[in-house]
Amino acid sequence: MAYDVLTLSISIERPWQDVYEAIWQPLDFPKWASGLSAARLRLDNGQWLADGPDGPVKLRFTSHNAFGIMDHWVDPGLGSEIYVPMRVVANGDGAEVSLTLFRQPGMTEEQLSADAEWMQGDLQALKQMLTG
Repeated sequence: MAYDVLTLSISIERPWQDVYEAIWQPLDFPKWASGLSAARLRLDNGQWLADGPDGPVKLRFTSHNAFGIMDHWVDPGLGSEIYVPMRVVANGDGAEVSLTLFRQPGMTEEQLSADAEWMQGDLQALKQMLTG
């Protein structure tokens, strides 16, 4: 089964390697990802956890790499993980940060649009954090 997909991105006037190095670590995500900013991200027995509205949310992140890949998986405790592909790539002398949002089963068009708007706001917060 294929899902509806939205890819969101933002240009940042800094070399892509600098952007990646500034944000790849899981503990950096709450600095710009509003869904984690109030959730107290923590490592517990090798598992990343955050506080969700219905209890702990489990997260997995790709390891540091030379390719700007920042994929992550979110398990809100509802029986399946949500995959969020994320990339930092060169865009001229700057960087393009993109993430892919998949419509989840049962998600309405309005919910998908709201999630996209929320994530675009997070990308804008990321740009503000890195460029002042």
